Amino acid sequence: METEVLSVREVDKAAEIIKRGGLVAMPTETVYGLAADALNGEAVAKIFRAKGRPMDNPLIVHIARVEQINELVSEFPEKARILAEKFWPGPLTIILPKSDRIPDEVSAGLDTVAVRLPGHAAARELIEKSCPLAAPSANLSGSPSPTTAGHVWQDMNGRIDAIIDGGACEVGVESTVISLAVDPPRLLRPGGITPAQLRDAIGEITVDSAVCHPLGEGQQAASPGMKYKHYAPKANVILIKGSAEAYIRYVNERQGKNAAAMCCDEDTEYITLPCISMGKENEHESHAQRIFSLLRLADERGYSTVYARCTGEDGVELAVYNRMLRASGFEVIDLEK
Repeated sequence: METEVLSVREVDKAAEIIKRGGLVAMPTETVYGLAADALNGEAVAKIFRAKGRPMDNPLIVHIARVEQINELVSEFPEKARILAEKFWPGPLTIILPKSDRIPDEVSAGLDTVAVRLPGHAAARELIEKSCPLAAPSANLSGSPSPTTAGHVWQDMNGRIDAIIDGGACEVGVESTVISLAVDPPRLLRPGGITPAQLRDAIGEITVDSAVCHPLGEGQQAASPGMKYKHYAPKANVILIKGSAEAYIRYVNERQGKNAAAMCCDEDTEYITLPCISMGKENEHESHAQRIFSLLRLADERGYSTVYARCTGEDGVELAVYNRMLRASGFEVIDLEK
């Protein structure tokens, strides 16, 4: 298969590929998604084969208008309506009981479906001209998610029909996922919409333990990004918790190991290892936007080990922490302990 790169002016061509059961990588505001007709189980199965993704890992269905959700879910409760009104289009996925139209390939056999309305205009245009789209991140399963068309090409060239090049993704981490199939609603994956924003909109929510801990033995993943080691470069990632001073001392003791420090701008002048900067310490949105590109950069530079500084676990930084936990396989060193 020869993968074609399309511009955002060629969405009609991409829509025809989707309608005949093909795969198209599309830009969204979060990461690039690998899209197929969400109501065509055979087309959706191609996503899993292209990515090498386990079939028990559910997918998110993307829509272009709120009213499209009605054919995908068996109920659309008031809290879901409030979240949709406040955060759609945008980086929020809502899990609800599914309708009979959702194939098992999308829901991984669960009785729920995850739905979101993306903020990227090209993604919505593609959906409008084709159909609701099942779309996980457009990368090989387990590797860092793609935030540019070039990242998709690195992983998917020859595996999929086309890539729509929509530039760099604005948010940079996958959408926040909240389940409204339970009461109180439960945050399953953090993202650009924070727990505080969700609570302001609908009141009490809980945070699933799998956000910051490995999924329990035998426990089924209710959302993408929960069960398997995700987002990992070839380099071994070690997440370091502690003050900036303690982090700097720690990494400066690790010389001659083909290692790099993934740190903040303010740290770089004090660190003797090669540095990969996430941006200024208090610019958390920048950390999120850049994190996957930086993990890929570590491999491009040939580092065998990356010591990544944990800058916090609140707000948008919770999303960065969650991704780095999985990229490191939960290898965390807490310098305060």
